[in-house]
Amino acid sequence: MISTEDIQYLKLELKRIEQWEKEQKDLFFWEKIGRLPFAILDRLTPKFIQEKIGTALDELGSYVQSGGRYLISKEQMARKFFPNEEQDTSTALDRIGQLPLSRMDEMAERISKTSSHTATLQGASTGIGGIFTLAIDIPLLLGISIKALQEIAISYGYDPTEKSERIFIVKCLQFSSSDIVGKKAILDDLAAFHSGEQSGQVLSQLQGWREVMLSYRDNFGWKKMFQMIPIAGILFGAYLNRSTLQDVTETGKIMYRKRRILEKMKAAEENE
Repeated sequence: MISTEDIQYLKLELKRIEQWEKEQKDLFFWEKIGRLPFAILDRLTPKFIQEKIGTALDELGSYVQSGGRYLISKEQMARKFFPNEEQDTSTALDRIGQLPLSRMDEMAERISKTSSHTATLQGASTGIGGIFTLAIDIPLLLGISIKALQEIAISYGYDPTEKSERIFIVKCLQFSSSDIVGKKAILDDLAAFHSGEQSGQVLSQLQGWREVMLSYRDNFGWKKMFQMIPIAGILFGAYLNRSTLQDVTETGKIMYRKRRILEKMKAAEENE
């Protein structure tokens, strides 16, 4: 049973998350300026890069529909929480969901650091060849992002193999790279998950997954420009990949954390 002190802690953490959401809705001038080059860059981008972006979008559509090749092992993640036990995946996620919030946060933070480090190394290595190795960078970065979000989902006791969770993950991915108008709309969409109303409205958005990911494609705009320069692309690639994963995992941690806080508070109220 959750104590009064624990409930107060959860309410405080929820307020902090709501403050973060409010800050995401504030309009910054640099966000408008930052998106100006994208239309020009798209025209200058060679056809093989455009095709690679299209392939990445198709793979993301496959992930939403069936999980595709991006699904991770729930058993391996469960072993990180319960290393000395035989894993029953049907109950492991429920057990994780009952753990203290601090334990979930610790695992999610570890995932964030590991994935950011991996993305940094990848960005540096694919930046060596300038625009020619950028085609390799796009699907790799997408894969690291989806893997990290799935692991964060499990860290808070949610099953990323379920279609509704895959949609939630794509929404988190979109949010981290959207402009200010997009962030407002996505927060409204994610609120449906927080309130437990995702089965109808949000699931119906499957049909628009390609449009959803157009904003994620724009996130490669600066990469296209900087990584067109061989050697210099090493520094830009490492920095941009690291910042991308930091943004993605921060969004995932906060959104999944909010859901778990709300569910813990609801359980506490029902037990009173």
